[in-house]
Amino acid sequence: MASVLPEGVRAPAPLPVPVPAPASGPARPGRRRLLTRGSVPYLLIMPAVLGFAVFKAYPIASSLWISLTTGTGDDRTYAGLANYRRLLADPLFWTALKNTGLILVVQVPLMLGLALLVALALDSAKVWLRPLWRLGVFVPSLTGLVAAGVMFSVILNRDAGLLNWVLSLFGVDRVNWLGSPSWARVGVVLVITWHYTGYNAVMYLAGLQGIPKELYEAAMVDGAGPVRRFVSVTLPQLRPILLLTVVLSTIGTLQLFDEPYVLTGGGPDNATLTVTMYLYQNGFKYFDFGYASAIAYALALIVSVLGIVQVRLMGERR
Repeated sequence: MASVLPEGVRAPAPLPVPVPAPASGPARPGRRRLLTRGSVPYLLIMPAVLGFAVFKAYPIASSLWISLTTGTGDDRTYAGLANYRRLLADPLFWTALKNTGLILVVQVPLMLGLALLVALALDSAKVWLRPLWRLGVFVPSLTGLVAAGVMFSVILNRDAGLLNWVLSLFGVDRVNWLGSPSWARVGVVLVITWHYTGYNAVMYLAGLQGIPKELYEAAMVDGAGPVRRFVSVTLPQLRPILLLTVVLSTIGTLQLFDEPYVLTGGGPDNATLTVTMYLYQNGFKYFDFGYASAIAYALALIVSVLGIVQVRLMGERR
């Protein structure tokens, strides 16, 4: 029996009937975004990685392969370790290595010792116009290596050189700086020392300014004199910078090329021939790139061994 609604009351609207969704396949995952929080750092370093791979890693790997081959140009044949066996039996390579070692043993301690003395002087409050002196000490390191070599080739000239003129004022005979084997090595050492002493002095000066003054005050209270304070406070605090300068100076001296090349060209009688000069001659004068690459890897091995030894001897002992 149908019910009758009171007057003025409307009947409720019928509820909508749900329509079933059409059948479809499995849901497709959304497209992954390229720029995410995790990928941005890798994208930022990608140019540096590509640059390293193209300009560093590939040449290193390529030179390793070339060191195992013989021939010129693209006509190369695999020779195994023939270039390295030739290296061990090459007297000129050992001469170049001996010259480089002599310069290293003399020049690095001399340069770093002078740099430390200069840094101690420039750190003293008694020095007048310290900023000007610091600038003057650092300026030689800004000079180009070729320019420094040309300048010293004039200064060390036997007949008209400035150094011989100064020595003549004290009654010293002319020294054949660039024509005598022993004096030619001394000339190369002078150029390197002049060029890099200020650079290392600035590094030591930064280390000296970072040493807490309280350490010196405590040492003075205990009755330590200047020498004792230098040995017990200054040197231990400078150990990291000393290690850095020794390693960098050793690597730089073993790669010595510009100064002897400009000053003497490796002479006289191969007295200033260095390993890198011998590498250059084989690679770009005789175009024996296989042998030159072998020399490069032998030098890299020597540098690595010396660097490890220096870090072990001078590094922090825990």
